[in-house]
Amino acid sequence: MTVATDSHANIQHDTSVAGRLSNLDRFLPLWILLAVVVGVLLGKASPGLSDGLDRIRFTDVSLPVGIGLIWMMYPILAKVRFGRMARLSAQPRLMSLSLFLNWVVGPFLMFGLAWVMLPDLPEFRNGLIMVGLARCIAMVLIWNMLARGNQELAALLVALNSIFQILFYSVLGYFFLTVLPGWLGDDAATVDISMWQIARNVLLFLGLPFVMAALTRYGIERAKGEKWFEQHVMPKLGPAALLGLLYTIVIMFISQGERIVDSPFDVARVALPLASYFVLMFTIAFLLSKWSGLNYENTTAVSFTAAGNNFELAIAVAVGVFGISSSEAFATVIGPLIEVPALVGIVYLSLWLGRFLFRVDHSREAEESRAQ
Repeated sequence: MTVATDSHANIQHDTSVAGRLSNLDRFLPLWILLAVVVGVLLGKASPGLSDGLDRIRFTDVSLPVGIGLIWMMYPILAKVRFGRMARLSAQPRLMSLSLFLNWVVGPFLMFGLAWVMLPDLPEFRNGLIMVGLARCIAMVLIWNMLARGNQELAALLVALNSIFQILFYSVLGYFFLTVLPGWLGDDAATVDISMWQIARNVLLFLGLPFVMAALTRYGIERAKGEKWFEQHVMPKLGPAALLGLLYTIVIMFISQGERIVDSPFDVARVALPLASYFVLMFTIAFLLSKWSGLNYENTTAVSFTAAGNNFELAIAVAVGVFGISSSEAFATVIGPLIEVPALVGIVYLSLWLGRFLFRVDHSREAEESRAQ
């Protein structure tokens, strides 16, 4: 998830994980639920509103939704420091481990959980598969900071994942949705889409804001410097991304309202494999990183960048490929509701594993931080 704000002051002086989150991040599930309620009520009050919004189209996507998708992606990507990626070349083993976890283990794990837990709901299953392919690109920095991981490394891995998503999301999406189900002997579960259908939406809703964000950061840093950008621009990016996400959810649930009201059990069905994925993916990444000889700070950074997901991209691709009213799009929207409470719990898990496996004394660090 990627709508975080920067709240370093709170993080330094509050020892509880929830207390170290900003109000925007702490109550993110509430804001999303409110956006869902507003969308449902608007759809109920104006039955023709959904069709009217869907008729205003750009390529195959509703223009009101497309605006929201780019709106929420642009400020997120502007926070990523792509210029520092060359530093990863000095750590080839660590970079290889992160790529393996993000682009092999993560997608296959989500694919397996979706097929095992949603055997009778192929559309929801496909939505979760698209979530599994969308690697987290910003919110992970908050979780990593709360767990006292290596922030510089996490930022570099976020930049690396952003590039890989542009290059490989469409290829992997086609493989997991169209090719792999056929190999498993379930031709009925294969999705009749082309690689270009996925790539077009990735380029539009990730590639375009990526270029805009990179030009913004480069231009402002050249004129004002990186420190000025970090101090004056970045604090505004989190709220802007959140507003874009909430706007998009309102527009989507104008069309999805009937399903929420009629099938609340579907939300729980989708939430279970998502929550399982977060816990399993983080644990696998943490243990592999420890086994590879990384210290606690680097292990934590690698594990959180592997466990988080970019739900905004998954929503964008699901809407663009399957439509705003599709079950696939519905499944991707459940993700942000689950991620915040799940990842807060995983922060506690990370701190406990640090004490158990690395003998890290977080209580002493907290006391030193308060003393400062």
